[in-house]
Amino acid sequence: MRARLPWIGASGGLRRIMPRSLLGRGLMMILVPLLLLQVVALWVFYGTHLDVVSRRLAGSVAGEIANTVSLMQRFPGEENAAWILRDARKHYNLTIRLQPDGVLLLRPRINVPGPMDDDLYAALFDQLQRPFTMDWSSDPRSVLIQVESPDGLLEVEAPRKRLYTSAVYLFVIWIVGSALLLFGVAALFMRNQVRAIRRLATAAEDFGIGRDLGPIRPEGATEVRQAATAFNRMQDRIRRFMAQRTEMLAGVSHDLRTPLTRLRLSLEMLPKTPEWQDDIDEMGADLAEMDNMIGAYLAFARGEGAEQAEPVDLSALLDEVAVGARRAGATVTMTAPPTLVLALRAGAVRRAITNLVDNASRHARNVLLTAEPQGRSVLVTVDDDGPGIPEDRRESVFRPFESGSAGGTGLGLTIARDIVRAHGGDIVLGNSPMGGLRAQIRLPV
Repeated sequence: MRARLPWIGASGGLRRIMPRSLLGRGLMMILVPLLLLQVVALWVFYGTHLDVVSRRLAGSVAGEIANTVSLMQRFPGEENAAWILRDARKHYNLTIRLQPDGVLLLRPRINVPGPMDDDLYAALFDQLQRPFTMDWSSDPRSVLIQVESPDGLLEVEAPRKRLYTSAVYLFVIWIVGSALLLFGVAALFMRNQVRAIRRLATAAEDFGIGRDLGPIRPEGATEVRQAATAFNRMQDRIRRFMAQRTEMLAGVSHDLRTPLTRLRLSLEMLPKTPEWQDDIDEMGADLAEMDNMIGAYLAFARGEGAEQAEPVDLSALLDEVAVGARRAGATVTMTAPPTLVLALRAGAVRRAITNLVDNASRHARNVLLTAEPQGRSVLVTVDDDGPGIPEDRRESVFRPFESGSAGGTGLGLTIARDIVRAHGGDIVLGNSPMGGLRAQIRLPV
């Protein structure tokens, strides 16, 4: 067995995490390079500019503290310490106090975001050369530093603003704000483009299931406009083709039924003698069958494309079908909710369900017609107690002229499936709990 290449598995994993929609993939194509650009910019900023500025600011504060300690060591005494600390507070913008009896308390280091704490610690360690501690958590606006000096414990409050520059916040705000702004503009642009494609897809789906809403307005990118224009031209060609075919079939229907009418009139003019009566009845039945077959063939060829979909109460339509079947002598029981409103071509759906009920009533004594909503679809079921259809023939009976028997033309199931699929649904045959055949129609809501 051939070993599976690693990149094949990686490609499959990448395909699973990729967005499925065009909008999601387009936004990902924009977002990934944008994030990479921002990451590189932040890395360059933190790795060069911020690091250099932080080291210089920390070195300045550490140098001022070290200079103060050095002056106190060179000029000992309380009077000297007083003027040294006064000058330090005046010129260095540091709050410095001397605790003659103070004791240095070792505290654990607390890391803060950015390199400021590490740079300050390194600068103090390098310039003081004596024990010290830093406290970044007690005061939100200052860093508390304690240093051992010859005269006692030196306490220093260094403002945090002296250890970092406000450009850090401005840069981060600029990076994040520009990324969000660019992503928002890209998302708005992509959504407008995808909206045009979705409208084109919706129009194609509606036209495919018989909801002719007219031409769509071309919008969006040039390629999408070209697709919309081509779709409008296709609709026009299909409408012209359907109109021409309907006119031709109407003429064919007239031409075929004219000789049948003459034969029927001639048959009516024959003398009704006892020796000819049986032959006359058989010929009349043959003419009626030929007329039914011509009507079925023309209905199959013509389809129901001229009818427009509109809101229809499916429960009322099923009740009409059941009443018509009972009037023809069938035993039909109908069960459905009080109302089931769907966008349907009423005449076409009535014909499809009538074909199924007639097919069932020809082969069975009892027929059960039910309808129930299931999520975003409605399931219509026709059950009977007849002999059923073998499982290996349940697909072939939908082919034209395959199921003609017991007075049928062989087009009933074919026409029914064609109508249902034109509505975006399907027909499936199976075993009925009544012992015969079950035909299930699923129609989208």
